[in-house]
Amino acid sequence: MSLPIEPALPKICATLNSGSRLVIVAPPGAGKTTSVAPALLDQPWCNGQILLLSPRRLAARTAAERIAENLGTKVGDLVGYATRLESKQSAATRILVLTEGIFRNRVIADPELQGISAVLFDEIHERSVDADFGLALALDAQAAFRPDLRLCAMSATLDGAAFAALMDQAPIIETQGKSWPLTIHYLGRNGAVPIEQDTAAAVRQALADNPDGDVLVFLPGVREINRTADLLEQINATVLPLHGTLTPEAQRLALGPDMAGRRKVILATNIAETSLTIDGVRIVIDAGLVRRAHYDGANGSTVLATERASLASATQRAGRAARQGPGVAYRLWQEAANGALPAFDMPEILDCDLAPLVLDCALWGEADPARLRWLDPPPARALDDARRRLQGIGALDVHGAITPHGREVGTLPLPPHLAHMVLAAAAMGQAAQAADIAALLMERGLGGNDIDIDQRLNRWSADRGQKAEAARRLAQRWAKLASARHDAERVPVSTGALIALALPDHLAKRRDVRGEQWLTAGGTGLQLDPASPLASSTWIVVADSQGAAGKGRITAAARIDDHEVDQIIAARGTIVRQISYDDAQDRVDATRDMRVGAIIVQRGPDPDVATGAIAAALIDAVRRKGLDSLPWTDSAIALRQRATYAGLDALSDTALMDSVDDWLPSVIGTARRLSAIAAEKLYRALLDRMDWATQKTLDTRAPSHFTSPAGSTHAIDYAAPAGPTVQLRVQALFGVTDHPAVGKPPVPLVLELTSPAGRPIQTTRDLPGFWRGSWAAVAKEMRGRYPKHPWPDNPADAAATLRTKAADKRAADRQNQP
Repeated sequence: MSLPIEPALPKICATLNSGSRLVIVAPPGAGKTTSVAPALLDQPWCNGQILLLSPRRLAARTAAERIAENLGTKVGDLVGYATRLESKQSAATRILVLTEGIFRNRVIADPELQGISAVLFDEIHERSVDADFGLALALDAQAAFRPDLRLCAMSATLDGAAFAALMDQAPIIETQGKSWPLTIHYLGRNGAVPIEQDTAAAVRQALADNPDGDVLVFLPGVREINRTADLLEQINATVLPLHGTLTPEAQRLALGPDMAGRRKVILATNIAETSLTIDGVRIVIDAGLVRRAHYDGANGSTVLATERASLASATQRAGRAARQGPGVAYRLWQEAANGALPAFDMPEILDCDLAPLVLDCALWGEADPARLRWLDPPPARALDDARRRLQGIGALDVHGAITPHGREVGTLPLPPHLAHMVLAAAAMGQAAQAADIAALLMERGLGGNDIDIDQRLNRWSADRGQKAEAARRLAQRWAKLASARHDAERVPVSTGALIALALPDHLAKRRDVRGEQWLTAGGTGLQLDPASPLASSTWIVVADSQGAAGKGRITAAARIDDHEVDQIIAARGTIVRQISYDDAQDRVDATRDMRVGAIIVQRGPDPDVATGAIAAALIDAVRRKGLDSLPWTDSAIALRQRATYAGLDALSDTALMDSVDDWLPSVIGTARRLSAIAAEKLYRALLDRMDWATQKTLDTRAPSHFTSPAGSTHAIDYAAPAGPTVQLRVQALFGVTDHPAVGKPPVPLVLELTSPAGRPIQTTRDLPGFWRGSWAAVAKEMRGRYPKHPWPDNPADAAATLRTKAADKRAADRQNQP
């Protein structure tokens, strides 16, 4: 059967004969993956290998097998493949299908790509960071070293114009695929039940509605696949999983025909979205979900989140039902919800850990990744974060240049933090152990899914399956590379301590008795299943967690011995002195913490805190609480009120707060509480804020006291609502004919007149009017209450006195004696 891409193959060959760059846009099932590379083999410029890049290991292996089958050869001869865990190739291999990460490592190791005639980037629309970076490096290598190198970007949903512009206006060849009818049913779903229940119901409906064809089901992850499979145990079909953690044999079982001729129900992750056509599939069921990785810069880890799939992804999924004939797709959402779906998946480069990219760029000789060619440049903040973490493991220097250790890290085909771990472990004779840990952390499902990494390692060591053996061989290669650089005597070290070399901020300390709450050195709060054996530990190192920071769930961790924690504290611990003011207790607390990052290892009082530091804490408390928090005396308050009335700014809230560092430290002295500050010092500090001339102005505009004709002295209240007010006994003002005034210009005093017992009898701003008016009635009442005191009918003519009538007479008699 001919493929839709075949009529375009002559034009593809002609274009690459006359130029070195090309963009191919072909719909799903057109045959570009299996047809383009073989068509280029006999071109005059093609005397080396053709590299066909694939986004996933499954797709790489199946593509190589299909191309080899079409060419009538065995995999590993003319056509081979290379992934992280397995490789089948030989000296005769001309077409090598490899994952994008493998190509990335290869081009960095050999920028000239010797022996390579063409690089084909398949399914590049998925926009993985390895694909974007690989294309950027290939374009750079082509421009600098290999103008004869052919580069071709291929995809079914590619924005051809954008990639053509990135590739210096490369020609675009578009092909039309064979169009088979596709019927789409929208089933909706019940959000109150797990997705696998609706999915299983949809499978049963699809099998009943459609008597022929296999079913391809898209689910977000392995957990949902396994639960759905459990619900489909009784159906009349073979139920097979398909995801990245399966062995190659299990994956081939899902992709190939059923040996018994039964219908198949393939439960897959998005691994099946863009890989080769699966023969026999006529029905697609789409849960509409995807589990996507997001880099959490707050805790330096990549977390998985279940999200709605994009519209482009849903289109790809549905299209797999109509690749070989009429198909039908069932979607577990309402049609109206299509408008709310994101149009495309976010390019991975915008939401991933960029440390590997930054290190690889440094190895490439480009300190600033932004200068390479990108459809979407890497975010500047993420680049800065990556540089900081690479400097933390010594891979980059303070200027961002690669160090000798960074070059060693770059030679291991591992993420930088894991490569650093393996190299550091090699210096302790533990390269093999560290390499095993790295393999386990990179390969999901290896050794099971237990939280305790030591238990996973034990299970893996007993596993003799193909995937386990392949991972073991890979780890051995890494260990051999590291040991060649660091040959040292073996030093016992725990799994947790080795992981801490890779992830120093992931050292975590238990925060509660149950072992459920943990805090990492990086400051992230995480939760651990209290049923885990790790919950009894005081310290662990977290290798992986899922969920938002603060509510994240630890999914992989290892114990670390106390003496190893002590070594980390000795190497990385810091002394943090803190001084704070306790509002409730009115005191300054000075503590001395030993910390590893955000973890407080030991806390106690700081006996060496300086007096100046205590004063600074009290001053900060005053700034926060305001001047009213100080123990002002009545005289100090009155002084400030006088200054405000007089229009002098020296003692205003603003002036005092602005200059608090100038006048308050000497007042505080050795006090550790605000209430313990000497009140007389506060008053003296206020006076010192005014020079002699200002004090004279204050005394003139707002004198502190009023002296009565009787000789008594009374404080003037300048904060009274009615104005300057003085309270005194009415007899002290006998003989006064003009109302007393204060300040310049003079302002009438508000007189609060009292009885001899201090009880109020009148408030006035017009004393002469009071004498003439209501005094007679007041005097009459007072004579009855206080008969011993003088209550003259005409107080304006009487003598001021604070004595009784008898006392006045005795005084007069003494004065008249010879």
